Amino acid sequence: MSTPSPSSRPAPTAEAQLVKGIGLWGATLLVIGNVIGSGIFLTTGGMVAELPSTTLVLVAWVAGGLLAMAGGLTYAEMGSMYPRSGGLYVYLSEAYGPAWGFLFGWACFLVILTGSVATVAIGFAEYFSYFFPALSTSNVLVTLPMPWGAWSISAGQLVAAASIAIITAINYVGVNSGNAVNGILTVAKMGALVVLPILALVYMRAEPVFTPVVPPDAARPLVSFGVMMIAVMWTYEGWYYVAFAAGEIKDAARNVPRALIYGTLALTAIYVAVNLGYFYTLSVAEMSGVTRIAEKAATVLVGPVGAALVAASVVVSTFGCNVAAIISSSRTAFAMAADGRFFPAAAKVHPVYRTPHVAILITSVWSAFLTLTGGYETLFTYVTFASVLFGTLGGLAIFVLRVKRPDVPRPYRALGYPVIPALYVLGSLALVVNTLLERPGASIAGLGLVALGLPFYFHWAGKSRNAAPEARG
Repeated sequence: MSTPSPSSRPAPTAEAQLVKGIGLWGATLLVIGNVIGSGIFLTTGGMVAELPSTTLVLVAWVAGGLLAMAGGLTYAEMGSMYPRSGGLYVYLSEAYGPAWGFLFGWACFLVILTGSVATVAIGFAEYFSYFFPALSTSNVLVTLPMPWGAWSISAGQLVAAASIAIITAINYVGVNSGNAVNGILTVAKMGALVVLPILALVYMRAEPVFTPVVPPDAARPLVSFGVMMIAVMWTYEGWYYVAFAAGEIKDAARNVPRALIYGTLALTAIYVAVNLGYFYTLSVAEMSGVTRIAEKAATVLVGPVGAALVAASVVVSTFGCNVAAIISSSRTAFAMAADGRFFPAAAKVHPVYRTPHVAILITSVWSAFLTLTGGYETLFTYVTFASVLFGTLGGLAIFVLRVKRPDVPRPYRALGYPVIPALYVLGSLALVVNTLLERPGASIAGLGLVALGLPFYFHWAGKSRNAAPEARG
């Protein structure tokens, strides 16, 4: 008889102590909150520069939303099968074995999730300095000599680290407080985003031009569209993080799937509406290559005050994004530790707050450290390939589990199976191939960073095996 993998066993005692404090709408807002950061405020101008066709830009945003929804429908089935903390870590462990789940969790802890938190925190600091210029990342406070070169720490980096510390405190004292703050901030940033297309419709200068579909001077429209899709998919990145906190979601077997579906639908509607607002406000020439496109559109609509409104919106958006991200990222470390695959202390649950407080502290401290080193950007580039590869393997896992574990109850079965999951996998695979072709050196280096986790895996796996007989005795 084969031994079940850790994630197919009953939920660990530690997880049973967690508070089931997140309802359906809280989980849905967690999906949205994990995704909406600064990307939607910055991405479209670069897309227009790559391929100056408002029609194809809009198609790219719709296609990205459809791909995210296909992924949501796919992951929803696995979320209903394994409604415990860890999300993709659990699905990969079940489908391919615990080593694959661990390597994903290792990469998340090393930089995929913690690096994302650091990146968003720096974005928060950049826009926060709009109101307080002395706190900019360009204001270097200290430079320390190091064997590998100078290490500089700016005021903006300290602001970024401080924002993570505040969010850590919010999440430390209870999942209800963290989820409540995420809900408030997510509703606020959704409202701020919806204002732009409404203002555009009220003050529009002319009808947007959606032709020609393919500009006659476009040299490689298909390649350019692929580049745009990469930008779009990274702006949608994070929709599946809600499953990482499934152990604290009420009736997770039903609510995780519904939150994934409702959340991705809402994200698609918001992103398409915001881009329509850009198109009604700015011409193709005015948009092309503009990084802060939301700021430019708002300034056109309501004058100089528009820039301040957008800056405030980004501050709220990025802070809220990290509130949701720390909820999700810390639960991966908690789930691995509960399975005996990570530092044992990370599986502890606070006796009063009933949160995975050690896992929250570990992931938050590492994220804050990455903001201070400034090295997270290089590491983040390296693990991009690993991140999209794990996401693709996660999509394939639904097919593996249909064969490998047919008897596990599935309160939700993926709509349109096998076509919709296959479309998600193919779309993700195209992103994997493109990333490998565009960044071969960084992709291979990223796999090397992931492989560095193997010695730790064998160490913890060995300790787990040795502890099992003692526990039985």
